[in-house]
Amino acid sequence: MFEELHDVERRHEELAHRMSAPDAAQDPAAYAALMREYKQLEPLVETYREYVRACGEMAELEEAGRQSGLDDEFKAMLQQEACENARNRTELEAKLKLLLLPRDADDDKSVILEIRAGAGGEEAALFAASLWRMYTMYAAKQGWRTEVISLSETELGGVKELILDVEGVGAFSKLKFESGVHRVQRVPETETQGRIHTSTVTVAVMPEAEEVELTIDPKDLRIDTFRASGAGGQHINKTSSAIRVTHLPTGMVVECQDQRSQQQNREQALKVLRSRLLQQKQDAYDAEYNARRHSQVGTGDRSERIRTYNFPQGRVTDHRIGLTLYKIDDVLNGDLDLVVEPLTLADQEERLHQRETGTA
Repeated sequence: MFEELHDVERRHEELAHRMSAPDAAQDPAAYAALMREYKQLEPLVETYREYVRACGEMAELEEAGRQSGLDDEFKAMLQQEACENARNRTELEAKLKLLLLPRDADDDKSVILEIRAGAGGEEAALFAASLWRMYTMYAAKQGWRTEVISLSETELGGVKELILDVEGVGAFSKLKFESGVHRVQRVPETETQGRIHTSTVTVAVMPEAEEVELTIDPKDLRIDTFRASGAGGQHINKTSSAIRVTHLPTGMVVECQDQRSQQQNREQALKVLRSRLLQQKQDAYDAEYNARRHSQVGTGDRSERIRTYNFPQGRVTDHRIGLTLYKIDDVLNGDLDLVVEPLTLADQEERLHQRETGTA
């Protein structure tokens, strides 16, 4: 079983040898590509090596058990070790099957993350700001870079709408399960009577599209300039640096005014437009498949609540997998892997089930 992984192990060793060569770092881009592939293969190779060791240990135990003249105590010890070995091999086999599942082609990409206040007025906007903080802190822990592309705030510091660029290898693989409706239950900061309110915030996560993936005909674009509004002093008031890009075939509109120059705003607006168009194209392609899926894990279905943050109970519940954590402060302070890792595992297990039952 898993004989094909011998070639994967050899490739992993080859990558390590090439990266250790004296001239390996002379081409930074090539070296980075080698490192990415090496890290992608590492969990699979390490698990495979554990599995091979476990199989070798089982062979040794079976050989020892065939010897004559063994006393009952030694036989019992061998049997116990064999049972433990069998459990270990079963777990490793299951882990290898998950690791061998095809990866999402977008997993290594950076993302465009959009947060919008939903039902609940100012309280929804304040919680949208809390989610912005959560994702920014999580990105920092992952070593990713974040940049605000567009931001619309309320007078009390809430967020009506935010578009955030999250740059880093693997950002989409971690954040893709965040798309959906996030519900908060708490006594609002603006409420003095102590009543618990329920508000919602929507989150959309899209893989950042490369220019080579999606070609936009310049004739299909209308680009308007206007004066930016909001903080920024004289520069904001005296220059028409804000950009509005309209994609004529779809009617999709993107505005950007948070950069210092018209060119920077134009580049950021086009980046968001490319990602939205790519997501639209992907959504259309996957529509029939997604309709058949039984689980909401990874579907990005924005029409349904995916998670509840209950402050009075200190509870975070992800409704897609029935996960409940009484660690709301940890999650909102950026320890999002508490939720992301169980979601990733649930998605892998479902895809494995579909593969084995032929329902994918």
